Amino acid sequence: MKPVTPGTRQMTRIEYKKLLSGHRPTKSLLKGKRSTGGRNSQGRTTVRFRGGGHKRRYRAVDFHFDKKNIPARIATIEYDPFRSAFIGLAIYKDGEKRYVVVPRNMKVGDTFLVSDAAPVQTGNRLPLSRIPVGTFVYNIEISPGRGGALARSAGNYAEVIAQDSGYTHLKMPSTEVRRVIATAWASIGEVSNEEHRLISIGKAGRSRWMGRRPKVRGTAMNPVDHPHGGGEGRQGRGLRRAKTIWGKPSGKGQKTRRPKKYSNVFIVSRRRVGKRK
Repeated sequence: MKPVTPGTRQMTRIEYKKLLSGHRPTKSLLKGKRSTGGRNSQGRTTVRFRGGGHKRRYRAVDFHFDKKNIPARIATIEYDPFRSAFIGLAIYKDGEKRYVVVPRNMKVGDTFLVSDAAPVQTGNRLPLSRIPVGTFVYNIEISPGRGGALARSAGNYAEVIAQDSGYTHLKMPSTEVRRVIATAWASIGEVSNEEHRLISIGKAGRSRWMGRRPKVRGTAMNPVDHPHGGGEGRQGRGLRRAKTIWGKPSGKGQKTRRPKKYSNVFIVSRRRVGKRK
């Protein structure tokens, strides 16, 4: 941004006019969605520092891709306020319209196919067992038919590094190597809007528009409110390892994964933690 005010001095934005098609959202695929403000059904805060923000309409994005062997054409590329990636309006040959997360370099007019026999091309979707080693994939299912769950945010992808005994080994964005059953489906390519990670919010007000309330440091609290709280003046945390407000380990190179998590058997190599990934 041109630094005409203090708030825009460090602010950066994405030039959406160069990346999006400029079309308005399709009304049949829109629905209202109330903001929870980080509260659960009992009204209690379960996620801190959430609330406010602009009203948004939810886009019904298809992650299941249950229309197989029917080619589809990307008619628009649009912004979605609920996700960092861009979405596209896919019009199937039988006339049905669905929103999908579009991959990098996909343009209006491009086509894709969901099929066992689909070629390995950007945007196409096929079982992991049919994807060669070294291919980048996104929108990956954990179990067949459940819908894409892994590598869905802007600029993300996983790399197929091995096919072994009915499982596909994927190197995840977190550097973790994980086994996924080879009958699960994935899309070829990388998720769009890879420049999302370069955005600098620039000012506090812009965070409030996005529904993010001010985040308070634990060291600035009282001992009754946080394990890091208390002390005269500005103090260190006084603990060997950082903790969350609930006393669990947090960040700084510590392992935060549950020891008995169900998916431990599928992890071939743990992710690298800390600043150096």
